[in-house]
Order: sequence, then structure tokens, then C-alpha cells
Amino acid sequence: MKHKKQRYICIGFLLVGAAMLLHPAVREKLSDVIRMFASGDFQKVKEFVASYGIYAALISFLLMVFQSVAAPLPAFLITFANASLFGWWKGAVLSWSSAMAGAALCFFLSRALGRDAAEKFTSKAGLQHIDGYFEKYGKHTILICRLLPFVSFDIVSYAAGLTSMSFGSFFLATGIGQLPATIVYSYVGGMLTGGARLFVMGLLILFALSVLVVLLKKLYTDRTRK
Repeated sequence: MKHKKQRYICIGFLLVGAAMLLHPAVREKLSDVIRMFASGDFQKVKEFVASYGIYAALISFLLMVFQSVAAPLPAFLITFANASLFGWWKGAVLSWSSAMAGAALCFFLSRALGRDAAEKFTSKAGLQHIDGYFEKYGKHTILICRLLPFVSFDIVSYAAGLTSMSFGSFFLATGIGQLPATIVYSYVGGMLTGGARLFVMGLLILFALSVLVVLLKKLYTDRTRK
């Protein structure tokens, strides 16, 4: 019964979205947003969000949720823009909370509508790649993937919805795993520009890889003991 209710809610959400897309102005604005993400320029995202004045935070929140559903648009552009507009810690709170909302939506869409729908939102190859992580690392997969900047945040959320794990476990692991990266990216995004930002991002990726090695070593040790 609960699963059916979730399914109806998700279908309703998609129908509302489809109905909105029928309006030419909405389609045009959506095209602008996609082009903005495709440019890879966080300054354009910042200007777009700032143009909404007192509603800037709400627009940023909706953008993060949108990029979650429309995987794999780059979320870090919004995180940098938030830090630049609202300050690093307020930007971090906004980026983290909106990313969590997007992750939850992806999880429920996948769980309610099934694998075929999830593949349409993402890709068959992308989901199969994350399936491999779940087969190897089980319940640790969410935490591991959240610490890796080169693993799609959104595809992991869709893939998790196709497993038997509870939403509570998924949400907790996502929140813990996403928080450090959000804080660091926001702090860096609020201070650095140009080549300096790229350099620091490289260091963050190196750090994430180091964390992964430690986690994998622990998993290997645990399995050996068993």
C-alpha cells in the first residue's frame, strides 16, 4: 500500500512537470538553464540565481533539485555560486540541504517507478556501474560514493532506490558522506577563483582517493576476518 502511494505521488510529480513543459516560456527557461550548466561557468550560474533577488535562495534550491533529477548536470557549479552569493557557511547549508532533497527525490522516483524509469533519467551503463559498487561494498556503497567527486551523486541516488536498503539508511549515509565535501567546496568556492580553484579541486580529489583507499582496506580486513 505504501509503495503504491509513493508510485502515485511520483507519477503526479512527473505529470505536473510534463504539463509545465508544455508552456513555451517554461521550455525556453529550461533550455537556458541547461545551456548554463553545459557552459561549466559558475559565474553564469551565480548571475542567474542572483537575478531573482529575494527569491535567489529558493531558485538555487530548485536548481539543485532539478540537476539531481536531470542527472548528470554538474552540481558543484551551484555549490560555488551559493558560496559566492551567500557566504561560505550559509551557502554550504543551502547546498547541502538542497542536495539532500534532490537525493531523496531521485531515490523515491527510482523506487516507485522501477529500473526502466531510472534508466531514462540517467543511463543504463551508469546504473550498471553503480550496481557493481553495491555488489562489492553493500551498505558501505553510499558513503564511499559520496566521498568520490568523480562518481555521479545523482546516479547513486537512483541506483540506491532500486536496492532493498531503507530510505533512512540511504538518507543518513548521504548526509554524512556529502557534508564534508559540501563544506570544503563551499569554503573554497567562496575564496578562490580561476586556476587556484582548479588546483584546490585537484587536491580535494586526491584527498577523496586517499579516503577511498582507507575505506577499501577496512572492508578487505573485515571480510578477511569473517
